Amino acid sequence: MEKILFIINPKSGVDRVKALQGLIDKHLDRAKFAPEIAYTQYAKHGTELAREATQKGFTTIVAVGGDGSVNDIIAGIYGTAATLAIIPKGSGNGLARSLGIPLDPVKAITLINSGHKSTIDLGRADGRIFVSNAGVGFDALVARKFAKSKRRGMAMYSWIVTKHLWTYKEWQWDIEVDGRHLSEKAFILTVANAEQFGYNFRIAPSADLQDGLFDIVIIKKYPKILGSAIAIRAFNGTILKSKYVTHLKGQKVVIRHPKLNLLQMDGDVHPCGHEISIEMIRSALPVVTPGQSA
Repeated sequence: MEKILFIINPKSGVDRVKALQGLIDKHLDRAKFAPEIAYTQYAKHGTELAREATQKGFTTIVAVGGDGSVNDIIAGIYGTAATLAIIPKGSGNGLARSLGIPLDPVKAITLINSGHKSTIDLGRADGRIFVSNAGVGFDALVARKFAKSKRRGMAMYSWIVTKHLWTYKEWQWDIEVDGRHLSEKAFILTVANAEQFGYNFRIAPSADLQDGLFDIVIIKKYPKILGSAIAIRAFNGTILKSKYVTHLKGQKVVIRHPKLNLLQMDGDVHPCGHEISIEMIRSALPVVTPGQSA
């Protein structure tokens, strides 16, 4: 019988946590799994709990929360034999959507019972592990504002984007992709391992978590009146066809700017220096996913 730990971010409230506990009790295959539940109490606590769990012999660690919670737990289990599973309970749920993991918790638990696994790539930016994307520019600004907001969800995310879109000033970035240099005045500069930020906003629709390559997506300076049109392209998967978008693939990316001091990774913001190095880590993490076992 496998030891499985559910790490729950309790921000959603006591009643919802109790309901989730009930679903785990009812739908998890007890003939296969011996479950335990832990709760995060402060920032990055999920990393500590996940790391301790791997040392105690837990073979599957379940991240119950949003992309930030998932990222914390990946940081704790990376480099071990543990498998990641996800019950999406965040606002954007970008990684879960990219992997095809059901947003319904009962279906997500049923998926865990199936035991289907895939091994996915990870990225390392400025010394930190990420799974979906790392970026600078407008997305980092929005991530910082969204993190400070007391309200969550698509409506708040859209309000923040709209509020800051018209006043944002693009920077001229020095970019290096696998030794190839380019200079671009960019609104958004994203190094994507997975296809979306969340909310089905597909910043890199051709990204593949198993191909060993990043999709570098540069949304160049564009007339702000076209912001809605570019957003629509992201939602319908045609953003790479825009004349305002440059798309590259590579394994190592270096980004430089004399004023650079903020980097977003999987929606969390981190201080950084004027130069950041982003590298691919191939086949780095087993994850419970739909489909046939890897």
